[in-house]
Amino acid sequence: MGLRDQLVGVTHECDYPADVVELPKVTKTLIPVDATSREIDGLVRERMKTKAALYSLDMDVLTRLNPDLIVTQALCDVCAVAEDEVRDAACSLPHSPRVINLEPSCLDDVMDCIMRVGDAADARQTAVDYVGQLKERVRRVADRSMGITDRPSVMMLEWIDPPFSAGHWSPELVEIAGGREAIGQAGERSVTTPWQQVVDADPDVVVIACCGYDVERTLQDVPILRDYPGWDSLSCVRSDRVSIVDGSAYFSRPGPRLIDSLEILAHALHPEFHPLPDGLPAAVRVACR
Repeated sequence: MGLRDQLVGVTHECDYPADVVELPKVTKTLIPVDATSREIDGLVRERMKTKAALYSLDMDVLTRLNPDLIVTQALCDVCAVAEDEVRDAACSLPHSPRVINLEPSCLDDVMDCIMRVGDAADARQTAVDYVGQLKERVRRVADRSMGITDRPSVMMLEWIDPPFSAGHWSPELVEIAGGREAIGQAGERSVTTPWQQVVDADPDVVVIACCGYDVERTLQDVPILRDYPGWDSLSCVRSDRVSIVDGSAYFSRPGPRLIDSLEILAHALHPEFHPLPDGLPAAVRVACR
């Protein structure tokens, strides 16, 4: 929305646009950088028992920055600083900055969140215009998909070890892109999925969008998938329709780049209907066997 020059601090996860990595980091993580997927899952589950977040605020940095507005999220129970901690921190700062909490679960929610940020930053008209542009891109994909009669069943896989089916906005993206979500529920949380459920669903396509992982990191876990019982018998494996996308940059982040995610997914499912826009990475086909 043209507010980059007003941004004074980011989380340790923020990396887009590229120049924001130079800004002060107001959060820290307790996840070891070399943790395996199974170890990360274990840490998350342990934290969920106590409702403790895996991220914490760096109060020294936050106090020094002394922002007017703090944007936080409560969408994930453990993958962000706890909302109460953020509000307590805001109250301790000299002039008690405004805090807005974003918790989108579908594309419409994402658009509403952009409007909330625009309102909070006195940029409402810019937000209105920007949301209009994003909705137009969604409409163009949806219009092209109306001509698709052969809609494959698709599983969006959000984690490999253990398997998670993708919820929230992911099934909505699949539908707009011209597919049928095989397991995940639109608007619901992503959940651990017994592998036998995947085998029983036998999706025509699997798109792997591991939360917080880029393509290179996700590829490291593909051998785990190949070792699951019944992998070789899946329709998507026999037809070589298993792909990896950058979950960290796109599908895991409920912001404007979810529209990029939709365009990437649409091209992966139906390249004959959906051209890949310039500048977006194509899904990476996995060597299934």
